[in-house]
Amino acid sequence: MRTAIWRHFDFWLLGAVIVLLTFGVAMIRSTIAGNPELIELNVLGRQIYFALAGLAVIVVCTLLDYRLWVSASRVLYVLLVILLLFTILAGQTSFGAQRWLNIGLVVLQPSELAKITMIIILADFFARNRDKIGDLRWVARSVLLTAGLVVLILLQPNLSTSIVLLTVWFSLLWASGLKLKHLALFIVGGLLVAAISFPLLADYQRDRIIRFIAPEEDARYGSSYNVTQALISIGSGGVLGQGYGQATQVQLRFLKVRHNDFIFSAISAEFGLVGAVAVLGMELFIIWRCVRAARLSQDAFGSLIAYGIGVIIALHTIVNVGMNIQLLPVTGLPLPFVSAGGSSLLTFMFGIGLVESVIARHRALNFS
Repeated sequence: MRTAIWRHFDFWLLGAVIVLLTFGVAMIRSTIAGNPELIELNVLGRQIYFALAGLAVIVVCTLLDYRLWVSASRVLYVLLVILLLFTILAGQTSFGAQRWLNIGLVVLQPSELAKITMIIILADFFARNRDKIGDLRWVARSVLLTAGLVVLILLQPNLSTSIVLLTVWFSLLWASGLKLKHLALFIVGGLLVAAISFPLLADYQRDRIIRFIAPEEDARYGSSYNVTQALISIGSGGVLGQGYGQATQVQLRFLKVRHNDFIFSAISAEFGLVGAVAVLGMELFIIWRCVRAARLSQDAFGSLIAYGIGVIIALHTIVNVGMNIQLLPVTGLPLPFVSAGGSSLLTFMFGIGLVESVIARHRALNFS
């Protein structure tokens, strides 16, 4: 059986992930060069550690039958609720949000684990109830499953991850066969919820949205500063870039959060349009392999898992690049496999492991 697993293993997918991981480590090294605070925090070392741990996670997840996660999904959901509650009560606060738990050796962000947990739970729910897709009461049950985690994450506050979970819910609902007559209802409902929720957002969240719609005229010190510097960095790279470790906006630290949220701007500054397109092409290749796995899967559960992972990677890529080029409001969504961040990196690697498990078992009757 194990021979058959590795025979169908998607080495192209793993190879693309390793390429992005390696490039991401190199970019983080460049962006934190000469910054004593980030060097002292061992940002680069932590990224390498989590990348190696993530590769181990991929191997373990591939060996495990993805269908085993169905029996563990409810336990994961309860544990995640407990972790999120504990985070709200005693988590670490940074940039106005209480999202992190210090468990000794590492600092984890439980809301990142919610992304994969939600995919597993919703994939199982939709796979078991595909014949009820026209029943809005059944759809309402899936909303309640999602809302249980979304509300706890909003209380941190963490709007970007909440939007990711809602996007996953809608994407899997759509993939399960949502009827077109219900689509308009969900669109109108979503707009109403967004309008009602706006006054309830944290001050910095409302400010980001307002500054996106109406940028400040003087962006030297205001909340539009980061986006302005990101655009300057992207423009300064031209076609071929200024060279690795040579971009002035990056090395002189005009570009803030350059190892995480705005690493795409740093890539554009150092490697130009060619480098940026190459990175996006690699992200697109990974997304395509996830969609391919969804098509190969011989059961709805595996197909929805692979599709959900592809949606998360696509959404993070679109939003991260969109905020770097001022097409979308600034959020905390990282560029998959490239941006610094241990919890988010492990989440993506866990997702790739699930996709590999689906691909390895897409020939259900082959047990040789």
